[in-house]
Amino acid sequence: MGSNVIVVQYDPNWTRLFETLRDFVLPTLSGLVVTIEHVGSTSVPELAAKPIVDMDVVVSTQADVNLAIKMLATLGYVHEGDLGVSGREAFIPPDNVPWHHLYVCTSDNVEYQRHILFRDYLRSHPEETKMYGDLKLELAQRFHNDRTGYTNAKGDLVKEILKRAGGSVPISSTTLHQARSNFHLNQ
Repeated sequence: MGSNVIVVQYDPNWTRLFETLRDFVLPTLSGLVVTIEHVGSTSVPELAAKPIVDMDVVVSTQADVNLAIKMLATLGYVHEGDLGVSGREAFIPPDNVPWHHLYVCTSDNVEYQRHILFRDYLRSHPEETKMYGDLKLELAQRFHNDRTGYTNAKGDLVKEILKRAGGSVPISSTTLHQARSNFHLNQ
């Protein structure tokens, strides 16, 4: 994938694409898998997102993670390592399937738990989903050629959403204003 930041309005086809990708890997991993979760922005209805499906393949043990690495290689996935996230293994998909992000981890992995918390909170808070999506669209225009800048500029709002997800308190317009102020400070 290129280095440009592209964020588009929600596409309901993302759910079907996730199901197709899940069905592609599941037969190979069926003896190991606890669950395969659609995570990231494409998993939240009505949320603007980069059009790349994220999948977390969850297994029981670290030994199962190691087996999954070998089994996914038989499908053409290339193991990239943990990419700096301990206990979560990342993969480049085979050429014969649409581009997506696939991760393998155990259910007690912190990043997996964060993915589910974030996703489920936004799914149940449509006003905050819209607020976050609008910010992402704005930032994608500003940081079109700067993935790091884009990620950093939305970071405060992501942290606030995760914080609120633990207590289910709506995000204030002050929090959004702060995220936008940080974005303008980084110009």
